Amino acid sequence: MYLLSLASATPATTLSQVDCFSLIRNSDWFAACSSKAQQLLEKVMLGPSGIQTRHYATDDLVRLFSSDAQQLNETFEREAPRLAVAALESALSRAGLHATDLDAVFLCTCTGYLCPGVSSHVAELGGLRDDVYLCDLVGLGCGAAIPTMRAAHGYLAAHPQAKVAVIAVEICSAAFFVNHDPGVLISLCLFGDGASASIWTGEGSPGQWQAGHFTTMHRPEHREKIRFRNDQGKLKNQLHRTVPQLAGEAVAALYHRRSADPDQVIAHSGGRDVIEALENVLPFTLDETRAVFARCGNMSSPSVLMALEQRLASPQPDQRYWLTAFGAGFAAHACELWR
Repeated sequence: MYLLSLASATPATTLSQVDCFSLIRNSDWFAACSSKAQQLLEKVMLGPSGIQTRHYATDDLVRLFSSDAQQLNETFEREAPRLAVAALESALSRAGLHATDLDAVFLCTCTGYLCPGVSSHVAELGGLRDDVYLCDLVGLGCGAAIPTMRAAHGYLAAHPQAKVAVIAVEICSAAFFVNHDPGVLISLCLFGDGASASIWTGEGSPGQWQAGHFTTMHRPEHREKIRFRNDQGKLKNQLHRTVPQLAGEAVAALYHRRSADPDQVIAHSGGRDVIEALENVLPFTLDETRAVFARCGNMSSPSVLMALEQRLASPQPDQRYWLTAFGAGFAAHACELWR
């Protein structure tokens, strides 16, 4: 399948790590934390985490500490379609297309649940045709963008003249959970909100970027080390200290399955330790991955596509990329882009 455009969107509220820590430190919840929890938050948020700013679909971050499950899901239902449409409209504009030109939308998310899915709301808000094929992929975690691209790839194999949108949208602030568990505390320090949209078609021309050679790996024996759990009706991120090692091992195995050597690897961020683990097993420095992580934190599924967008926006003679994303499952995915 051939890439027509790629665009991203982030919410208006932007906070530095120092700002975030200041808000948390002055909250009632922080005051009730153990000294060990307080020290961990301060160490991660004010230390060399690799994050400079994060974006949130709320102007009152502290309010999320006391939000119940219903309030958090209402936030997701309201904000996820808005952010997805913002990214989609930018991608359509860059492709010189209108919303009515789309034949299908493949959308992934893991930070909330709607039925019908977010794609139904996007179709309404975005002014799509009433016969557009809508497909929501839910529960694939941070690695979801690449299997969502793979689903679009299958659709375009059957409908090569179609125009298809692939959207990754996460309102991580709607999956806000607080307690003294180290994995939960670190999650509070890493995640932000964001969306990415790309437009694809099955027929292209020489020199146009195309995607294929999809690979995947599942290691369910490590499922409990990185996943969402339902706790008091909320999504609680379960994060084990061995996740960077797991990510490095899985990505290294997938990289050995590549069809050709790339000019650059574009990866999901995860966190500072994850990026370092990837750079230890790959013959590349992950500049775009680091830049997106610094600007936005870990946005889950949109992160890898936002890194790709940054690479494509810079003048370069590249002919091939290798993309990888990973997370809950434990699962890792990869694909190749070439022209």
